[in-house]
Amino acid sequence: MITAATILQAAGGAGFGSFLVPLALMFGIMYFMVIMPQQRQRKKTQAMLSALKTGDKVITGSGIYGTVSGIDGDCVIMKISSEPQVKIRVARAAIAQVEASEDAK
Repeated sequence: MITAATILQAAGGAGFGSFLVPLALMFGIMYFMVIMPQQRQRKKTQAMLSALKTGDKVITGSGIYGTVSGIDGDCVIMKISSEPQVKIRVARAAIAQVEASEDAK
């Protein structure tokens, strides 16, 4: 009876070690091309959200433009219109981008 071990020995002894090297190489490439940039982007987003302050002009993930008029824990109170004053409460994590501060103008 022929087993898998005898076939590997007859094929030149290419064992389990030769399989691990390309697998480790593929994992390393995947780490440097996918995982590291995601971690950097997540840290950058967390820093942006933690630096959020009253008066910042922001854009939410759904495309709503507004100005931060207050911060309440994990929620942000945004003023989206000034003539009939309209304020909405959105989750802090919904803020996608900070444009500029009104104080900077």
